[in-house]
Amino acid sequence: AGKGKGPERKPLSLARTKGSEILFGVAPCWLALAQARRALFRLFLKQSSGSGRPLRGEFALQAAARGVPVLHVPGRELDTLCRGRPHQGVCLEAAPLPFKSLRDAEEPRLGDAESGSRQLLWLVLEHIQDPMNLGALLRSAYFLGVDRVVASLRNSCPLTPIVSKASAGAVEVFDVYGTDDLQGFLKAKSAEGWEVVGTVTRPGDVEGVPVVSCSEFRWDKPVIVVIGSEGEGLSLETQLQCHRMLAIPPGRALHPGIDSLNVSVAAGILLHSICSQKRRHGD
Repeated sequence: AGKGKGPERKPLSLARTKGSEILFGVAPCWLALAQARRALFRLFLKQSSGSGRPLRGEFALQAAARGVPVLHVPGRELDTLCRGRPHQGVCLEAAPLPFKSLRDAEEPRLGDAESGSRQLLWLVLEHIQDPMNLGALLRSAYFLGVDRVVASLRNSCPLTPIVSKASAGAVEVFDVYGTDDLQGFLKAKSAEGWEVVGTVTRPGDVEGVPVVSCSEFRWDKPVIVVIGSEGEGLSLETQLQCHRMLAIPPGRALHPGIDSLNVSVAAGILLHSICSQKRRHGD
């Protein structure tokens, strides 16, 4: 019986739990284990006597504390598990992370628009489809102090392992809400006293909504910043919900083919421009 076991073991060890996905990289796997917001199935660590041993020991302890089985496998098996992406010697089999429903969201600060908490900042994402961009957006939003992120559910990238890696694990600690009625949501927040500001690459493309430079924007009420898709920008329906549009002034005369910023970089600049007013104009 002992002989027959050997060849069978490898495929068995990598048979996936139905519906699971493979997180990869130190930060996403560590934070997913620490937060335990997902169902966690198995932790895969690279077999090695090299420099990563203390870190892998910590991973094994954390997994044991969570009751998650640990498998020590050759690096090439990790490469296969995460399709050659940079796993840093760690993969975690886990349930997918869903968007949180706005309908279930607690609104502890719903009345703050009226009661004087002017320094609330939400980020709304419309049709962000590139998981690297989505991850980078979430990382910046978390770092800069955005209070909540809301994404359109239609035509948007789900919260995949690539998003988690690109967010440096921020998606494991920071809730991301989803809505299937973005315009209705923005309309409701406007009625509550929030300012809705869109973002625009080329100010000439916008009609009927005033465009201001991000350096001129003053944060004097709760604000929602709406970021549009990589190629198209904001849809016309969403632009019409915006009170103003924010633009980043370029530092030179731009060649027509290179006249915009990456969406996550642009969002980082705009959010920092707003967040830096927290100290100056804080309540």
